[in-house]
Amino acid sequence: MSEALKVGIAGLGTVGSGTVRALRDNAEALAARCGRPIELVAVSARDRGKDRGLDLSGCRWHDDALALAGDPAVEVVVELIGGSDGPAKALVEAALAAGKPVVTANKALLAHHGSALARQAEAAGAGLYYEAAVAGGIPVIGLLRDGLAGNRIERVAGILNGTCNYILTTMRESGREFADVLAEAQALGYAEADPGFDIDGVDAAHKLAILTALAFGCEVDFEAVRVQGIRQIAAIDIGFAEELGLRIKLLGVATRSGEGVAQAVEPVMVPFGSPLAAVEGVFNAVLAEGDFIGTIMAEGAGAGERPTASAVVADLAALARGDRRPVFGVPAASLQRLPAAPDEGQLGAFYLRIMVIDRPGVIAEVAAALRDEEISVEALLQRGRDPGESVPVVITTHETTAGRMRRAVERIGAIEACLEPPRLIRIEGE
Repeated sequence: MSEALKVGIAGLGTVGSGTVRALRDNAEALAARCGRPIELVAVSARDRGKDRGLDLSGCRWHDDALALAGDPAVEVVVELIGGSDGPAKALVEAALAAGKPVVTANKALLAHHGSALARQAEAAGAGLYYEAAVAGGIPVIGLLRDGLAGNRIERVAGILNGTCNYILTTMRESGREFADVLAEAQALGYAEADPGFDIDGVDAAHKLAILTALAFGCEVDFEAVRVQGIRQIAAIDIGFAEELGLRIKLLGVATRSGEGVAQAVEPVMVPFGSPLAAVEGVFNAVLAEGDFIGTIMAEGAGAGERPTASAVVADLAALARGDRRPVFGVPAASLQRLPAAPDEGQLGAFYLRIMVIDRPGVIAEVAAALRDEEISVEALLQRGRDPGESVPVVITTHETTAGRMRRAVERIGAIEACLEPPRLIRIEGE
């Protein structure tokens, strides 16, 4: 058996501690699969005295994570610090400059600096591995880079944030409102004390930007992702969606066309028949459409100590076996600079809910706004009959453009009888 691959880990939080346990608990199986052991030789974390339930006596401890890059005993640096800049970025750059491959779970770092880091890794002859950065325990990076290498990918979509999926699932099952379910998710540890990163769609957008680059062989362009979170989703909309045979999911979707690449993270209604509709709770899923494979979906645990640690160790196993692949599936010099496709002309069906005063003529005004934009109505639902009071009116449309729909909604929102901003949600096809 060959000599051990010697690893240094920066960051001993949930994922870092899980990675140490996975390396030790499965050491024998890993050595058999890789043809050599994987040995943890050094660690770095902020608090040396914290009890993590780990025996680190055989490891060198570096108070400064950057020291891992210069430690001659460390062959591979595992960055689990987090954050798009600061110590995490400095460590990854230093490790690559030293010619050492890096394994990371840091989606923010890759979303903001992925293209530059890919070029640096290639120039240094060192790899950059990130299976744990997207969808935790689902091996989606390997799927897109290797398993679907024989396909031209035209579209990738996914449920990329377990916190949002848990909240939306619980709202549907319980009929409760967003704020109440969010508080419960925080109490259970599914949502952070400051949940904005998740519920405002930023976390999912980071992951989508990475998947887009990998699927289409293009530069990572986080700034081009259109982002909308789930704060405005109400129980009434989830109820109407169920009545229409639809479920609301926060989806990240990237599509390639002749105009470029469109990337969006937003609440979307998906039909019951869609495989994404059945992905519930904290689970994630990624769906890809290839010209030879058709549509394929991978589903599983998207976060947490064990699934994410599993993905980190999978990358270390690849390194131990000598696997060397371009960071985003093609040489860094070949990454295309694809323009951001405007969504104005993108086609789709839509769900529209308006709260209006129940009086004669209101529906005619709404219909006129839709008619003038040449938008065809598929269904109209009105619940309750309370003259002079507020009632919800729900409309679903046939396929139209996003631009036409937005102009119609702006006009509808200005109707005197409309009591609050209309709620507009795109409807995903089967």
